[in-house]
Amino acid sequence: MLPAQQGYDRAITVFSPDGRLYQVEYAIETVRRGTIAVGVKCKDGIIIAVEEKPRKLQISKTAQKIFQIDDHVGVAAAGYIPDARSQVDNARFFSQSNKMIYDESVEVETIAKHLADQCQQYTQYAGVRPYGVALILGGVVNNTPQLYLTDPSGTYISYDAIAIGSGSDQVTDFLEKTYKDDLSLDDAATLAAAGIYLSSEDKESTSHIRMAHIKTETGLYELVSDEQIANYAKTAKEKYPHDQK
Repeated sequence: MLPAQQGYDRAITVFSPDGRLYQVEYAIETVRRGTIAVGVKCKDGIIIAVEEKPRKLQISKTAQKIFQIDDHVGVAAAGYIPDARSQVDNARFFSQSNKMIYDESVEVETIAKHLADQCQQYTQYAGVRPYGVALILGGVVNNTPQLYLTDPSGTYISYDAIAIGSGSDQVTDFLEKTYKDDLSLDDAATLAAAGIYLSSEDKESTSHIRMAHIKTETGLYELVSDEQIANYAKTAKEKYPHDQK
């Protein structure tokens, strides 16, 4: 234990003398150690992509770190995935309740705020721990793509493109340099694939990449096929060769 902490990391409700909640910082560090997840907003919709590393005998047809919240909303997670499953179940219930009450599709920001509020509550009560997961929420509402990030502290922020997980700082820098407002859906998918390759140890295969999109045209969440991912990966290697080293 570091002398400066002096036991302040033992209780979630106690601030350290320099104004820090160490348990929240530990939860954020859990996210940083998770595998990479990327979200990209473009004029044609939303792309969310993650890196998954299945074992040799694992049946990996079902994505473990990408989830569907509603017909028009998807989520990519980094960090402690069981916590992500819990939050996704909460978001699904919230989304369906909103539809029954208001008879309209829920806004992505409304879901993000709801989940962030829950995360924040878990930073101020004894007997609980913060969620150890960050979520990228993407969706299309009224033909408008929306992309949000939530983290264990209870913060939620809107982005054009963002990365979370291991190597996310490097990938976010890459996205800041290469992102453009007029990207097509295919361009955004290529950018997401390039970002995953930048962080991943596997620079060749595509078996570790999972991707989903929500098109502005249809407003529906769909998983991207392995064949399409392979095409995006091939284009990414050709278009961003300096980032694959």
